[in-house]
Amino acid sequence: MEGYQFLFDLALILLSTKLLGLLTKKFQMPQVVGALLAGLVLGPALLGLIKETDFIHSTAEIGVIVLMFCAGMETDVKELKKSGKASFVIALIGVIVPLIGGFGVAYFFNQPGVIESDASGSILLQNIFIGIILTATSVSISVETLKELGKLKTRSGNAILGAAIIDDILGIIGLTVITSMADTSVNIWIVLLRIVGFFAFAAVVGFLVYQGYKKWGTGSPKGMHRYVIIAFAFCLLMSYISEVAFGVADITGAFAAGLIVSFTQKTQYLASKFDVLSYAYLSPIFFASIGLQVELPSMSLMVVLFSVVLVIVAILTKVIGCGLGAKMCGYQNYQCKRIGVGMISRGEVALIVASKGAAIGLLGSNFLGPVVLVVIITTIITPILLKIVFKKVPDQAIPADTSFAGNYEQLNKLRAGSELQDYLKREAEEKENGNK
Repeated sequence: MEGYQFLFDLALILLSTKLLGLLTKKFQMPQVVGALLAGLVLGPALLGLIKETDFIHSTAEIGVIVLMFCAGMETDVKELKKSGKASFVIALIGVIVPLIGGFGVAYFFNQPGVIESDASGSILLQNIFIGIILTATSVSISVETLKELGKLKTRSGNAILGAAIIDDILGIIGLTVITSMADTSVNIWIVLLRIVGFFAFAAVVGFLVYQGYKKWGTGSPKGMHRYVIIAFAFCLLMSYISEVAFGVADITGAFAAGLIVSFTQKTQYLASKFDVLSYAYLSPIFFASIGLQVELPSMSLMVVLFSVVLVIVAILTKVIGCGLGAKMCGYQNYQCKRIGVGMISRGEVALIVASKGAAIGLLGSNFLGPVVLVVIITTIITPILLKIVFKKVPDQAIPADTSFAGNYEQLNKLRAGSELQDYLKREAEEKENGNK
């Protein structure tokens, strides 16, 4: 009967994420917090009822890919272009400040007589690597929270999205530099060339796919389910190619695919279909899987102190660094706070970077526990703080009736019945009239 255990695990994850999501909603917190807590409660950190299997890991990976694909489809491309330079500045300073902060904390604690490290790499490289871990940003948590709050299509939301994507690229470069110092087989120039090659590839493919999709869609207005399948396949292919062929994160490929699809006339219809898939199945498993990865080892007093300091530095350096970058680019103070808070979460990205460092001797076992705590706390606190900073001052946003990710209540009404068909019909008529 062990072969059917995954069915029980899935049922338990879906029920617990929803129940805890409703509970956190009663406390005025985003439901994504409940999904994260469900993973912690069910996983090795507390009850130990569910372990992360290959099936759950793969499903969670598809979940974050679909989440970023939807974020790409729902991104205001015009606003994203406007915030392009600003996003780069925000991401750059948002990487430099945490890198310095993480290095400073590690420099103080990672020495004989304070905390002993069993890593094989030099102390200097180990300290730099801890700073590299703090530069990571898990945009998936912020995206889901912004969607739930109806703030994804705001100036702040677009800046967070753009900066997070650039942050991933800068993180890859930083990780490559530090690993190349520890492993001479890694060539940084080849990695940089592959990153540039990916964006060139995405631009060419995007143009070709858009032109083909446009002609195909115009010639066959009926049978719209086929568009969903083609779009999903395109999303998965872009994710695969970005990761395998170019060494760029698969979620970056998924986001690029979403941006390309956003130019077509089928965006709202596709968003409605993918929303159901993500809401009912993939997203709960992805967010719960983060909690399932957490195992809290026994820690000495100095390791506990290091953990506390590292968590504080991880939060403050992102808020200060990204907020400072936003201020330099002309954003208002309240927008700077939102952008800084939106970049706090380290999530699965930091875990992936940490596991890479542990494998090549740049992260000792005594420092893995504090990194896990940083992931847990920043992941849980980000949605809470985002709701607080977005509540104070209104931001410019697309009205709720034209934004499919506007808020979950609107989506639930559309899911319920014929309103969806009426909505799509009106959208098609409006676009057709606009084209005329």
